[in-house]
Amino acid sequence: MEMGLNAHDWLADTRTSYDTVAASYAELTRHILDESPVERAVLAQFADLVRSQGGGPVADVGCGTGRITGHLRELELDAFGIDLSPGMIDVARRHHPGVRFDLGSMTDLALADASVTGLVAWYSLIHIPDDEIGPVLAHFRRVLRPGGLLLLGFHVGDESRLKTEGYGGHPMKVYVHRRQHDRTIDWLDEAGFAVETRKTLTSAESKLGGIILARRQP
Repeated sequence: MEMGLNAHDWLADTRTSYDTVAASYAELTRHILDESPVERAVLAQFADLVRSQGGGPVADVGCGTGRITGHLRELELDAFGIDLSPGMIDVARRHHPGVRFDLGSMTDLALADASVTGLVAWYSLIHIPDDEIGPVLAHFRRVLRPGGLLLLGFHVGDESRLKTEGYGGHPMKVYVHRRQHDRTIDWLDEAGFAVETRKTLTSAESKLGGIILARRQP
Protein backbone atom coordinates (compact mmCIF):
# COMPACT_ATOMS: atom_id res chain seq x y z
CA MET A 1 0.00 0.00 0.00
CA GLU A 2 1.32 3.45 -0.92
CA MET A 3 3.05 5.31 1.90
CA GLY A 4 3.27 2.06 3.84
CA LEU A 5 -0.36 2.32 4.95
CA ASN A 6 -2.84 -0.51 4.90
CA ALA A 7 -6.44 0.10 3.89
CA HIS A 8 -7.70 0.19 7.46
CA ASP A 9 -5.15 2.83 8.45
CA TRP A 10 -5.82 5.37 5.72
CA LEU A 11 -9.57 4.85 5.64
CA ALA A 12 -9.80 5.18 9.43
CA ASP A 13 -7.56 8.25 9.42
CA THR A 14 -9.62 9.87 6.64
CA ARG A 15 -12.89 9.16 8.44
CA THR A 16 -11.64 10.51 11.76
CA SER A 17 -10.09 13.59 10.17
CA TYR A 18 -13.29 14.61 8.42
CA ASP A 19 -15.43 13.83 11.44
CA THR A 20 -13.21 16.29 13.32
CA VAL A 21 -13.49 19.12 10.79
CA ALA A 22 -17.05 18.57 9.55
CA ALA A 23 -18.64 21.71 11.02
CA SER A 24 -15.78 24.06 10.13
CA TYR A 25 -15.42 22.48 6.69
CA ALA A 26 -19.08 23.19 5.97
CA GLU A 27 -18.70 26.83 6.97
CA LEU A 28 -15.42 27.47 5.16
CA THR A 29 -16.44 25.80 1.88
CA ARG A 30 -20.04 26.96 1.75
CA HIS A 31 -19.52 29.62 -0.93
CA ILE A 32 -16.58 28.18 -2.91
CA LEU A 33 -18.73 27.13 -5.85
CA ASP A 34 -20.20 30.64 -6.04
CA GLU A 35 -16.66 31.86 -6.77
CA SER A 36 -15.93 29.15 -9.36
CA PRO A 37 -17.77 29.94 -12.64
CA VAL A 38 -15.91 27.39 -14.75
CA GLU A 39 -16.78 24.58 -12.33
CA ARG A 40 -20.42 25.70 -12.32
CA ALA A 41 -20.41 25.58 -16.11
CA VAL A 42 -18.94 22.07 -16.07
CA LEU A 43 -21.58 20.89 -13.59
CA ALA A 44 -24.31 22.46 -15.74
CA GLN A 45 -22.95 20.65 -18.81
CA PHE A 46 -22.88 17.41 -16.84
CA ALA A 47 -26.52 17.96 -15.80
CA ASP A 48 -27.52 18.61 -19.42
CA LEU A 49 -25.83 15.39 -20.53
CA VAL A 50 -27.53 13.36 -17.80
CA ARG A 51 -30.91 14.78 -18.81
CA SER A 52 -30.17 14.00 -22.48
CA GLN A 53 -29.90 10.35 -21.43
CA GLY A 54 -33.34 10.46 -19.87
CA GLY A 55 -32.25 11.45 -16.40
CA GLY A 56 -32.01 9.03 -13.52
CA PRO A 57 -30.10 8.82 -10.24
CA VAL A 58 -26.76 10.61 -9.86
CA ALA A 59 -24.34 9.63 -7.09
CA ASP A 60 -22.06 12.25 -5.53
CA VAL A 61 -19.38 9.96 -4.10
CA GLY A 62 -17.26 11.49 -1.37
CA CYS A 63 -19.94 14.15 -1.00
CA GLY A 64 -18.68 15.66 2.25
CA THR A 65 -21.20 18.13 3.59
CA GLY A 66 -23.30 17.89 0.45
CA ARG A 67 -22.50 21.19 -1.25
CA ILE A 68 -22.12 19.62 -4.72
CA THR A 69 -25.06 17.27 -4.13
CA GLY A 70 -27.19 20.28 -3.28
CA HIS A 71 -26.04 22.14 -6.39
CA LEU A 72 -26.86 19.14 -8.58
CA ARG A 73 -30.33 19.09 -7.04
CA GLU A 74 -30.70 22.77 -7.96
CA LEU A 75 -29.80 21.72 -11.51
CA GLU A 76 -32.82 19.39 -11.33
CA LEU A 77 -30.88 16.15 -11.11
CA ASP A 78 -31.96 13.25 -8.88
CA ALA A 79 -28.71 13.49 -6.93
CA PHE A 80 -27.79 11.78 -3.68
CA GLY A 81 -24.58 11.70 -1.65
CA ILE A 82 -22.28 9.06 -0.19
CA ASP A 83 -19.43 9.76 2.22
CA LEU A 84 -17.08 7.85 4.51
CA SER A 85 -17.44 10.29 7.41
CA PRO A 86 -20.48 10.10 9.72
CA GLY A 87 -19.77 13.67 10.82
CA MET A 88 -19.90 14.95 7.25
CA ILE A 89 -23.08 12.99 6.54
CA ASP A 90 -24.75 14.45 9.65
CA VAL A 91 -23.95 17.98 8.49
CA ALA A 92 -25.12 17.21 4.93
CA ARG A 93 -28.45 15.94 6.19
CA ARG A 94 -28.96 19.04 8.33
CA HIS A 95 -28.06 21.44 5.53
CA HIS A 96 -30.04 19.61 2.84
CA PRO A 97 -33.17 18.18 4.47
CA GLY A 98 -35.05 15.69 2.35
CA VAL A 99 -31.99 14.77 0.27
CA ARG A 100 -30.61 11.23 0.50
CA PHE A 101 -27.17 10.91 2.08
CA ASP A 102 -25.66 7.47 2.74
CA LEU A 103 -22.67 6.47 4.82
CA GLY A 104 -20.28 4.46 2.68
CA SER A 105 -16.89 4.15 1.01
CA MET A 106 -15.95 4.37 -2.66
CA THR A 107 -13.58 1.45 -2.00
CA ASP A 108 -16.59 -0.81 -1.43
CA LEU A 109 -19.44 1.04 -3.11
CA ALA A 110 -22.77 -0.31 -1.87
CA LEU A 111 -24.81 0.47 -4.98
CA ALA A 112 -26.42 -1.99 -7.36
CA ASP A 113 -24.89 -2.70 -10.74
CA ALA A 114 -25.92 -0.23 -13.48
CA SER A 115 -28.08 1.69 -11.00
CA VAL A 116 -27.00 5.30 -11.68
CA THR A 117 -26.93 7.46 -14.81
CA GLY A 118 -24.18 9.73 -13.51
CA LEU A 119 -21.48 9.73 -10.87
CA VAL A 120 -19.50 12.67 -9.52
CA ALA A 121 -16.27 12.38 -7.51
CA TRP A 122 -15.50 16.04 -6.78
CA TYR A 123 -12.05 16.32 -5.22
CA SER A 124 -12.72 13.05 -3.37
CA LEU A 125 -10.23 10.77 -5.15
CA ILE A 126 -7.47 12.96 -3.73
CA HIS A 127 -7.20 10.79 -0.59
CA ILE A 128 -7.19 7.43 -2.41
CA PRO A 129 -3.74 5.79 -2.73
CA ASP A 130 -2.54 4.98 -6.25
CA ASP A 131 -2.95 1.24 -5.86
CA GLU A 132 -6.60 1.67 -4.86
CA ILE A 133 -7.58 3.89 -7.81
CA GLY A 134 -8.14 0.95 -10.18
CA PRO A 135 -10.55 -0.89 -7.84
CA VAL A 136 -12.38 2.38 -7.08
CA LEU A 137 -12.86 3.15 -10.77
CA ALA A 138 -14.03 -0.44 -11.31
CA HIS A 139 -16.75 0.22 -8.72
CA PHE A 140 -17.67 3.44 -10.52
CA ARG A 141 -17.99 1.59 -13.82
CA ARG A 142 -19.99 -1.22 -12.23
CA VAL A 143 -22.66 1.06 -10.77
CA LEU A 144 -22.97 3.27 -13.86
CA ARG A 145 -25.36 2.34 -16.62
CA PRO A 146 -23.80 1.72 -20.07
CA GLY A 147 -23.02 5.14 -21.47
CA GLY A 148 -23.31 6.67 -17.99
CA LEU A 149 -21.30 9.78 -17.17
CA LEU A 150 -18.42 10.17 -14.71
CA LEU A 151 -17.23 13.61 -13.60
CA LEU A 152 -13.96 13.90 -11.68
CA GLY A 153 -12.41 16.93 -9.98
CA PHE A 154 -8.88 16.68 -8.59
CA HIS A 155 -5.70 18.59 -7.73
CA VAL A 156 -3.08 18.56 -10.49
CA GLY A 157 0.53 17.77 -9.66
CA ASP A 158 2.99 14.98 -8.97
CA GLU A 159 3.39 14.93 -5.21
CA SER A 160 1.58 13.46 -2.22
CA ARG A 161 1.71 15.19 1.12
CA LEU A 162 0.44 14.48 4.60
CA LYS A 163 -2.13 17.04 5.76
CA THR A 164 -1.91 17.34 9.56
CA GLU A 165 -4.35 20.19 10.14
CA GLY A 166 -7.00 22.10 8.28
CA TYR A 167 -10.29 23.97 8.16
CA GLY A 168 -9.69 26.22 11.14
CA GLY A 169 -6.57 24.52 12.47
CA HIS A 170 -8.20 21.24 13.50
CA PRO A 171 -5.96 18.15 13.58
CA MET A 172 -6.10 15.92 10.54
CA LYS A 173 -4.13 12.96 9.22
CA VAL A 174 -4.83 12.49 5.53
CA TYR A 175 -2.62 12.18 2.49
CA VAL A 176 -3.49 14.54 -0.36
CA HIS A 177 -2.49 13.03 -3.71
CA ARG A 178 -2.00 15.37 -6.68
CA ARG A 179 -2.11 13.77 -10.11
CA GLN A 180 -1.60 14.58 -13.75
CA HIS A 181 -4.34 14.30 -16.35
CA ASP A 182 -2.48 11.74 -18.45
CA ARG A 183 -2.03 9.34 -15.56
CA THR A 184 -5.66 9.69 -14.51
CA ILE A 185 -6.82 9.15 -18.10
CA ASP A 186 -4.71 5.99 -18.32
CA TRP A 187 -6.48 4.66 -15.22
CA LEU A 188 -9.86 5.55 -16.73
CA ASP A 189 -9.00 3.80 -20.01
CA GLU A 190 -7.99 0.67 -18.11
CA ALA A 191 -11.25 0.77 -16.14
CA GLY A 192 -13.43 0.96 -19.26
CA PHE A 193 -14.14 4.69 -19.59
CA ALA A 194 -13.87 6.92 -22.64
CA VAL A 195 -12.70 10.44 -21.78
CA GLU A 196 -14.69 13.22 -23.45
CA THR A 197 -13.44 16.42 -21.76
CA ARG A 198 -10.36 17.43 -19.80
CA LYS A 199 -9.60 20.82 -18.27
CA THR A 200 -6.90 22.41 -16.14
CA LEU A 201 -7.81 25.55 -14.23
CA THR A 202 -7.11 27.75 -11.25
CA SER A 203 -10.07 28.70 -9.09
CA ALA A 204 -11.41 28.90 -5.57
CA GLU A 205 -11.69 25.10 -5.66
CA SER A 206 -7.99 24.48 -6.32
CA LYS A 207 -4.81 26.45 -7.00
CA LEU A 208 -4.27 24.03 -9.90
CA GLY A 209 -7.28 21.85 -10.52
CA GLY A 210 -8.20 19.23 -13.06
CA ILE A 211 -11.59 18.20 -14.38
CA ILE A 212 -12.31 15.11 -16.47
CA LEU A 213 -15.64 14.08 -17.95
CA ALA A 214 -15.77 10.46 -19.07
CA ARG A 215 -18.38 7.98 -20.20
CA ARG A 216 -18.73 4.32 -19.30
CA GLN A 217 -18.08 2.25 -22.38
CA PRO A 218 -20.48 -0.65 -23.08
